[in-house]
Amino acid sequence: MRRLGWGMAALAAGLLHTAAFAPVEAWLLQPLALALLALLVWQQAPRRAAWLGGLFGLGWLAAGLWWLFISLHEFGGLSPPLAVGALLLLGAFLSLYTAAAMALFAALRERLPAAARPLVWASCWLLAELARAQFFTGFPWLASGYAHTLGPLAGWAPWVGVYGIGFLSAWAAAASVQAGQERASAWLLAAALPLLGALLPQQFTQSAGVLRVGLVQPNVPQSQKFDEGRIGLQLAELLQQLEAGEGDLLVTPESVLPLPLDRLPVEAQARLLRLSQQRPLLMGTFLGNPQAGYVNSLAGFQGGELRYHYGKRHLLPFGEFIPPGFGWFVRALNIPMDDQARGLHQRPWVIGAQRVRPLICYEDLFGEDIVASAVAGPDAATLFVNASNLAWFGRHMVQDQHLQFSQMRALEFQRAVVRATNTGSTAWVDHLGVVRERLLPLTRGLLVAEVEGRHGSTPYARWLHALGMWPLWALGLLPLAWAGLRRRHRRAP
Repeated sequence: MRRLGWGMAALAAGLLHTAAFAPVEAWLLQPLALALLALLVWQQAPRRAAWLGGLFGLGWLAAGLWWLFISLHEFGGLSPPLAVGALLLLGAFLSLYTAAAMALFAALRERLPAAARPLVWASCWLLAELARAQFFTGFPWLASGYAHTLGPLAGWAPWVGVYGIGFLSAWAAAASVQAGQERASAWLLAAALPLLGALLPQQFTQSAGVLRVGLVQPNVPQSQKFDEGRIGLQLAELLQQLEAGEGDLLVTPESVLPLPLDRLPVEAQARLLRLSQQRPLLMGTFLGNPQAGYVNSLAGFQGGELRYHYGKRHLLPFGEFIPPGFGWFVRALNIPMDDQARGLHQRPWVIGAQRVRPLICYEDLFGEDIVASAVAGPDAATLFVNASNLAWFGRHMVQDQHLQFSQMRALEFQRAVVRATNTGSTAWVDHLGVVRERLLPLTRGLLVAEVEGRHGSTPYARWLHALGMWPLWALGLLPLAWAGLRRRHRRAP
């Protein structure tokens, strides 16, 4: 019964961890949940620590990703039991990283001096987050640092980024557990790490002027988006929205029409070109051909011509490309455009004094992929534009989570992020991570944002661009290497 109680406590701590993120945004719950996990595994054997870590991860990720049930059941056609089973299976797989991290700490703990244990625990946590972010194309949704777009740890974002914040939070959480069990002085470390973030310098970029951006939200239900009988109506309504638009640049969501650009009626193509003579237009569409494949793209029209295009490069497994051996599963889900081509590198689009860097859907989770656009050079952007379609996943939680990820990118690189989405959350975030304006979800409308572009680069952008993720991997691996060497040295005769 005691073991069952521990397991239930770990699962509950994982659920508490999910509540730290948007839409609740109770950032203090994030280190509190980690402290509960650390307390549970602090003196456990590796096998039991792995079990508790896995249950924590299952509660955190299955609850945080529950909206995948909507795409699996309502749009993929899986029965509710199968959809729930698939969701739990995904949560269990992603939880293996947390389970391995807790088992590793438990294996090393007895050989560590007390003062080093919180650091090694945080290193194990960081390695689990990095592995989930990078292995198997990466799926860093709800990485722990995202909970800190508010609060004192947000001040660390332009210095160490989202994974560095997660590491610091884990270190503070483990120090608080150690303080309660072994060393009262560890409370100083637990309090100092967050508070120092509020004292760090924050201004690293300068104004590059203002751009008026019109963000289109068509609000087409996903159940109707690929209905061939309604495509003509969708096209007519979209053209009306665009022709009534305002701003120096109009932006639509990704794949705003479920047709490749060259398959649009000739008259519709002509209207788009005429529209671009009044103001530039960045429109979500598919570019390519059946032989080379179609690329989920943003097409830039200006002066009556197609002058720019950006193709999505970081594709979503199962939704945009089929992993080897999973063709049967994707076919069962009936996902349209399920095996897409990958886009090529494209520099930002110059609009007046601004350099606009497009991002499609969850590409904005991978700061390491876009950092070249946040440092000086030919790829330097003054603002980011995200085009997404979250209608696959309903209204609740997913829209707020994705908006929070954009807030973290804004904090890390001190660039404004504007978002055009189908059903929400269409919004713009300033360079300090503050959501300035947002359209109501599930409404049809246009948000005209007066967005300040920025140039310059943060310390995080500079070292990430120069060294990649290796400093973070070193931060996770070096304390473990030291612990392993120390263990071997103590065993030697």
